[in-house]
Formats: sequence, C-alpha cells, structure tokens
Amino acid sequence: MLSRSLPERFSTDPTSLKQDEDRLPLVVEMIVELVCSVRESTVFRAVVRNRAKLAYDATAAWLSGLGPIPNRVAETPGLDEQLRLQDRVAQSMKGLRHRAGALSLETIETHPIFDGERIVDLQAGQKNRAKELIEDFMVAANGATARFLEARGFASLRRVLRAPERWGRIAGLALDHGVRLPDEPSAPALEAFLDGRRAADPAHFPDLSLSIVKLLGSGEYAVERAGRSLDGHFGLAVGDYTHSTAPNRRYPDLLTQRLLKAALSGEQPPYADDELDRLARHCTVQEDNAAKVERQVRKSAAALLLTPQIGARFDAIVTGASEKGTWVRTLRPPVEGRVVQGFSGLD
Repeated sequence: MLSRSLPERFSTDPTSLKQDEDRLPLVVEMIVELVCSVRESTVFRAVVRNRAKLAYDATAAWLSGLGPIPNRVAETPGLDEQLRLQDRVAQSMKGLRHRAGALSLETIETHPIFDGERIVDLQAGQKNRAKELIEDFMVAANGATARFLEARGFASLRRVLRAPERWGRIAGLALDHGVRLPDEPSAPALEAFLDGRRAADPAHFPDLSLSIVKLLGSGEYAVERAGRSLDGHFGLAVGDYTHSTAPNRRYPDLLTQRLLKAALSGEQPPYADDELDRLARHCTVQEDNAAKVERQVRKSAAALLLTPQIGARFDAIVTGASEKGTWVRTLRPPVEGRVVQGFSGLD
C-alpha cells in the first residue's frame, strides 16, 4: 500500500474542492487575535461548497492593485471583502512569524513550457500575494492540527527541521558578506542577515538562499507523543507543526487526517506507536527519493531545452567557484551549469 499513489480520479475529483460541488473536508477553525497570532483553534468535519475557483496570478494582481477584480470574485456576494480580510490577516501572520525568525528564502524553481511534446522554455515560479495567503494559512492550520491531536492525547506525525549542525558554515557565509552571526544557531539573526542581503543584492539572493537551504539540511518526519518533545521547524520558526492540508497528494497528510478522524470519533488511534515510527521513517526516505527525482527531471528538461542552442551566448551570474569547478546560472532560461571553457578568473 505504501508504494502506491491515490487513484487519479480520486485525487482530482472526490477530494478536490471543485466549484459549486459539495465536499466532505476536515475544517480547521482558528480564532486570530488583533496581533494576528492564533488564540484558539479546533478541527471538525463539515460539508462545504466552493463558490469560486480562482487563479493565483489574477487574484494576486487584484489584491496588489495591479489588475481588475476576477469575474468570479465580483459575481459572488461578499467574497471580495472576505479575500481582502484574509489577505490582511495572512500578511500580518507572516510578519509575526518572520519577526520570530521564519526564514524568507527565495530559491528558483522552474517548470517546463511545452509546445506539443517539445520543451520551448523554462519558467521560474514567482511568489505573489495569493500564494502567500494560502501558504500562511496552511502553516497556521498545520500548527493547529498538531495541537489538536496533542490535546487529545494522540501521537502525531510532526514535520521537523532541527537547528542546523552546519551553523558554523552558515556563519562563515554571512561573514563573507560582512555580517557576524551568533555562535549558536539563531533563526532571527539569520533572517535579519537574509533580509539585508535581499535588499542589497536581489539578483544574487536566490543563489544565496540555495546555499543556505543546503546548509540547513533536510527536514524529516518524526512522531511526537506524551513524554517525547521534538524540535520544531527551524525554518518556519514554529514549534508545533505537522503536514495535514494535502491528503490527496501527500502520504503524511493522509496519515494525519486518519489520526484526526479517529480523535474526532472518540476511537483509538489507527496506528500503534511502533507502526507510526516506522511510517515516519518511510515518509522521510520517500520524500528524499522524490526530491532526487524532481532534481533529475529539472536537469533533463534543461538539457532538452538547451541542446539545440549549443554555441549560443547567455548572460549569467556566477553561483560558485572552487577547485571542483565554476558554476553559473543563466538569466534566461534560469538554468545552472558548470563552465567548461573560459572560466579562468570568474568568481
């Protein structure tokens, strides 16, 4: 069972919030204070109907004052006011987390553009207000889910990113830019450094972010139960964090929702302690495997796109220079590779 994905029809229809159709989700309700911290929260089952299917880019442009109101927002009474309220709360919640040390990293993630079966471009994903709205509420909902299970005496599958063991190398990287970090890992100090570098050198900030991401190390899944307190998530600056909001595409979320349903029904947990530990290790391994596949797919897409352009010239930024080689990222398309000729003196 663990090696199989959910059937496509199940993932894209019964578990998808399609417009104007009833669905049966688990709802996380949060009471947010004026300072935009979550005061209290609960989880319950409900029937919901999505009144408007919206696109990220169009909604973000409207929220930012750069585009017209989306048709579906204009046609749905009260939706514009609700979205603007959610946007204000999400932005304030994000600010609160970043003041606590949540890291504002911006790596470049590309996706291929096809003309039929031929790759014609690679486009980098861009953050925007609509995506941030969803992300910030998901972070809050995942924390509320973890606390809900803990309050009912249930073990939970937590997403953990421990304080970086290679903090010394992160501090050395900051010192190269004239900033001295504390001797011990400090998320607020690292975030202050990142914020300063984004303002000072936005062109190189994605490459700096990638270096920091690599030095932070990988997250993992671990089980928290009574008497066993785990580290929180260093990068998000939260202590209680699980994955629960995407059960139709991520197995740890499915496990968490099964735990939630048992807790809501007053039933025993669906997994014994040793089984949940084993599943946590399995999810960590499989996530690492999936990340390797994604990296290989991106490299393959870049190779397919650039093979017909051998001999062409590109503007690029040097992203690394050492005895192992010199690496650059072309500005368009956003592809990183090793320089094999003319790299002498590049830094």
